[in-house]
Amino acid sequence: MNEAPLNDRTDVILEQDKHLIHAFSDLHSLQQPDARTVISQAEGAYVYNERGEKFLDGMAGLWCVNVGHGRREISEAIATQLNTLDYFSTFYNLTHPTAAALAEKLANLAPAHLNRVYFGNSGSVANDSAVRMLHHYFNRLGQPRKKKILSRIGAYHGSTHLAIAMTTPAYREGWDSAEELVHFLSSPSTYHRPENLSESEFCDFLIDEMRRDIEKVGAERIACFIAEPILGAGGVLVPPQGYHQRSEALCREYDIKTISDEVVTSFARLGHMFASESVFGLQPDIICTAKGLSSGYQPISATLVSDEIYEVCAGKGNRFLHGMTYSGHPACCAAALANIAIIENENLCQQVQTNGPQFQAALGALKDLNIVGDVRGSHFMIGLEFVRDKNTRTPFADSVAIGMRVSAEAQKRGLIVRPLGHMIVLSPPLILTVAEIQSIAEILQQSIVAAEASLSAQDYAA
Repeated sequence: MNEAPLNDRTDVILEQDKHLIHAFSDLHSLQQPDARTVISQAEGAYVYNERGEKFLDGMAGLWCVNVGHGRREISEAIATQLNTLDYFSTFYNLTHPTAAALAEKLANLAPAHLNRVYFGNSGSVANDSAVRMLHHYFNRLGQPRKKKILSRIGAYHGSTHLAIAMTTPAYREGWDSAEELVHFLSSPSTYHRPENLSESEFCDFLIDEMRRDIEKVGAERIACFIAEPILGAGGVLVPPQGYHQRSEALCREYDIKTISDEVVTSFARLGHMFASESVFGLQPDIICTAKGLSSGYQPISATLVSDEIYEVCAGKGNRFLHGMTYSGHPACCAAALANIAIIENENLCQQVQTNGPQFQAALGALKDLNIVGDVRGSHFMIGLEFVRDKNTRTPFADSVAIGMRVSAEAQKRGLIVRPLGHMIVLSPPLILTVAEIQSIAEILQQSIVAAEASLSAQDYAA
């Protein structure tokens, strides 16, 4: 059969796509004409649809294509690995050179006490694995009641049955999860703090609440506190100054282990390979990473565990009864090693430390627009929140779909951003030039103005 002409292939693909279940989407609305976008090629900071139209990738795929699209070094490393060893298991006493090399590399990059690495294939699996290991750790110590998990409103930790339970409830409306294991603390969103509190007072409020809740639930029942350094898919929420170190100290006081969910913030997104220690001064018991680990070129995640936890789990006569078929897949490990080499060889961390503040500043200037209530985040991880009233910080009603409106206007102008209700978030490839940063800011300015112009008096009243 001859291939369809270029201008006809979009329709062919969309017809095939009817069989695909799209993640986190309104499946009913996807049945409407032109509801779906076909991305078929990518290079650098840009992606192209099937008709050849060009878009700046303001999402880096989904927080992940840190080194940019089309890096032949990575694709060639994957091909070479597949032609050498396509697959073998890391179960039992088996290993292979690429998994061993990547484990050593991550141990060398991570904080000094995190020397043991478990590989998975997604951030959800990394976080699930962390909790499962900690439950086993406390069982081994004769503390089987320590099962509860502290999380936060606004958190996003994945969508497996346990990971979604640790995620803010807004992401699982109408869906079941292991929610009986999780206790939620207040959102650390500085923008939405009570009006009568300064930022430092808000930090005091959060730490005092955490202490009260630990004592209410019972420290003897709490295994861990899981926290993103900057809350990502919950709206790029930046906790108040001092919060991270104080919450970690409180957990130490009550013998509660800490998990730093760096699925988004690691591998140079904030200008460092890992942000926990380098940016926030933390010494978590576990770090979970994924996305930027391979820049999305292959599905891989890692759960980095402290020596102390590992030694308990590795005690004589004990078995580590946890594993997935694709843990440490050779091609995935090869992709991650090639990706890390690019970050190091091109000094991408230093480049982000230079260009990241420029990205923040360019988008921060959009706060002067009428409906932009807040612009927050750090380096190449920024969120914009839209409000109908800046003084009261009142968001638009869900029915207004303001985030979708801005996203749609941006796509018309050649920029893809991620809509999240009354927000949009940007997490572009870390290779952006200053000119591309300015282009994103200009497109967003035009898109927000256009979205505002589409609003009616009823939208403001809704």
